[in-house]
Order: sequence, then C-alpha cells, then structure tokens
Amino acid sequence: MTIDEACVGCIINQSVKVANAINASASLADELKSTVTKMSESFSYNDAPPEIASYVYEEMARVAQKTDLYDEVKELSTKKALSFVPLLEKELSNSKDKLLTATKIAIAGNVIDLAAEVEFDLHEELEKIFHTEFAHDDFALFEEKLNSAKSVVVIGDNVGEHIFDYMLIETLSELYPETKFFYMVRGNPIINDVTMKEAIEAGFEKICEVIDSGVNTPGFTYYRANDYSKELFDNADLVISKGMGNYECMSPSHRRDICFLLKVKCGVVAASLKKQLGDIICKMV
Repeated sequence: MTIDEACVGCIINQSVKVANAINASASLADELKSTVTKMSESFSYNDAPPEIASYVYEEMARVAQKTDLYDEVKELSTKKALSFVPLLEKELSNSKDKLLTATKIAIAGNVIDLAAEVEFDLHEELEKIFHTEFAHDDFALFEEKLNSAKSVVVIGDNVGEHIFDYMLIETLSELYPETKFFYMVRGNPIINDVTMKEAIEAGFEKICEVIDSGVNTPGFTYYRANDYSKELFDNADLVISKGMGNYECMSPSHRRDICFLLKVKCGVVAASLKKQLGDIICKMV
C-alpha cells in the first residue's frame, strides 16, 4: 500500500518521538522536525510508508549523529516484554489450543510500535487478548496451511514484540516438529524494528534459522532484500507477517499464502483492512 496524506503528519510527528527518545536539546529537536517537514514536501505517493520512513530515519540519524536512534528504548522494551514471559508461559501450558494462544500472544506484542499513530498499553493488551476475537478471522485457514507446510518464514517487526515471536516459533516448532522455521529481521537499525543483534540476544538461533533480510525499511520491502531472503520468501510454503509495516510493504504481494498477524494502530491501515483502530487481525492472502 502507498502513503496517504494522513501518513505525512504521522511521519513528521515521528521526529518529535525521536527527539524525546534521544533526549535531544531544544535546538536539535527543532532541527529534526524542520528536516523531516522539509523532506515531506517531496514525499512520493508511489512509495509505501516504510519506504518513506527509511529515507526519513536515515536523515534523522545523520542529523542526530546517532546510528540507532532507539537503542535505549529497545533495551527497555525487551526487558518489559521479558517480564511477562513467566505469566505467558503459564497461559500456554494451561491452554487447550496452544496454536491460538501463541498466535494471540504474538499479536499482543505488536502494540510495541514507536511509529504508530495510536499507542496501546502492553499489560492491558495481554490481559484482554485471550478474550478478544479476531476482527478478520482466517485462523482456521492459517492452521490448515501450517498442517501441510514444510517451510515457514516468520517476518519480525518490533523489538520487545520479538520476545513474543520467539514464543510463537517455539510453540510452532513443538506442534510441527517436521517443519523448518525461519525468522527474518531487518538489515539495519530502523525505528524500533528487530535486527540480527536483538534476535541473537534473544536466542532465536536455538529454535530456528535467523535471516538478515538486508532491507533498510521498517517492513519487508521485497526489492530491497538480499537474494537469500528473496529466495526464502518466494519458496516458503507459508509466510507469517508480523505487524503493520510488513503489511504495508506486502499489500499487495506477488506471492500467496501470507498470513498477516497484527493489531490495527493507524487509520490508514484500518481503512485498507476495512476494520477499526484496536482490532486484531489474522488475515490470509
């Protein structure tokens, strides 16, 4: 999907979030905002929002002289997510439908999004997620695809959320021991998206093959990916896409059998899905 006029204000506002995250001085905060505002005058409406974000964040990183603008925030997000793991492991162990429970845990983690129009509380989401119905419910089809899949690529989204992705892949590996699982991450720091650094720290290599996609966008932009990632994406029996950025980049996609798992946190994505802010989505295409 390409950017909408509403995306422009949201992207400009991200300069304020960055300034707060790095404790920028008033002059640096003003420079960040004016830089992004100036860039917004030439945004291409043929690009997906994550593509625009890649240019904007690269420039903000240059202005701020800081490669990873959200490094400290990502560390805090990971610690917060980890604090919920014992409770969620208990929920999983008591569950009569472990696939559904693990899927909803992974979607609840999608609220950890520093670029979203609307922010949600992680603790509140985890309390209610197990009693919340999918607004778009292709879960039965998702399960059917998993039953026959020999290779599954999970495309990660945000740091903190990746802890819940780990729980999903760990559960999938137990339920489908003959299936090969891959976890795909971003090629470099962009917003608070998961990279190889955070995936290795979380121990993903113990449960699946971790793939650096090579993309510099907060979403899997196929034409920017490295050859190995493209090959995996094209040939996997099933792709599980986490979050809005990946949805924005892969709507549409040249392949089928993609399952989008996300929470709707922006009006533009809500309109695309014909759903409401706050809805949770399990959509097969």
